[in-house]
Amino acid sequence: MAVTLEQARRVGYTCLKALLRFAFMVANNLVAIPSYVLYLIMLQPLRILDSKSFWYIEGVLFKWLLAMVASWGWWAGYTVVEWGDDVKAVSEDEAMVLVNHQATGDVCTLMMCLQDKGTVVRQMMWLMDHIFKYTNFGIVSLIHGDFFIRQGRTHRDQQLVLLKDHLEKYYRSHNRKWIVLFPEGGFLRKRRETSQAFAKKNNLPFLKHVTLPRLGATQVILKTLVAPQENGTPSGGDTVRKESKSKGLQWVIDTTIAYPKAEPIDIQTWILGYRQPTVTHVHYRIFPVKDVPAEPEALTNWLYQRFIEKEDLLTHFYETGAFPPPQGQTKAISREMTLSNLWLVAIQSFAFLSGGMWYCLFQYLYHCLF
Repeated sequence: MAVTLEQARRVGYTCLKALLRFAFMVANNLVAIPSYVLYLIMLQPLRILDSKSFWYIEGVLFKWLLAMVASWGWWAGYTVVEWGDDVKAVSEDEAMVLVNHQATGDVCTLMMCLQDKGTVVRQMMWLMDHIFKYTNFGIVSLIHGDFFIRQGRTHRDQQLVLLKDHLEKYYRSHNRKWIVLFPEGGFLRKRRETSQAFAKKNNLPFLKHVTLPRLGATQVILKTLVAPQENGTPSGGDTVRKESKSKGLQWVIDTTIAYPKAEPIDIQTWILGYRQPTVTHVHYRIFPVKDVPAEPEALTNWLYQRFIEKEDLLTHFYETGAFPPPQGQTKAISREMTLSNLWLVAIQSFAFLSGGMWYCLFQYLYHCLF
């Protein structure tokens, strides 16, 4: 089949755009990440004198870095529409976020859609696979206090002990409020067959769009971060009423990410932007922690039920293009998540100006010393 001139032009334009986007991303990383590290090195005296102020500043810088990642997708037309409960209502409370996992782009999607949720991003802790420690963003996550978990049965018990120690040491001392984890323990395409075999063996539902979650990390987080008594209760509809200001984890936010035609976006697509503009759909459901069972067997069943519900949500979405309405309502209402282009340009400009400043400073110091 012959390639027409128009098709050749389209392919050429896509390749050129991808090359330019990649070059911008590399330059962005080369200035933004070292600047983040150098600013925090300079602020070490503040960390000793006023730890709270130090972690506040670190959180702001961290949020800006995540906004830069979000901008790569935003400017490529990869936007987000949100459904279900309005999580802004609990943005100042402590919450655990459970997310289904399909591809590397899931993390980028969360980086984008949580940008407009108040202080959430700067006070958030991530649980992610240990391999991410060796990526360009690894040093940032290490400083921020995220936890890198090693998958596999041989490492499981040790990793859960390390997670508990990490939470006790860093979660409250760094003033964290939200913690994000992917309970499935891996990407859907890698775990689906194993999960379905396990479900068949144990007479559990057959899941196609998600896999059965693992209990370990969820149980450790609940045991470590939940206060003895929790009194938060959700009101009707999309709002949540807060009846308690007690310290400790107050909410579990069940988050479901859906891509049109079940075609997830990976990090390569997010960076290069060669895929056509795509709307990713994110559904939230908020549960008070007091309604989450503590006993392992009951918690396992509760967690399984959340992913069975995710399966139903995704099945409905792939059939209709929308999530189903909440129970007792006839219509589901979506909310288009937006970012300010002016704000994104401002933080990108700050990153490049910071890179230039550090370069000039080191050049000056080099000439003074040598």
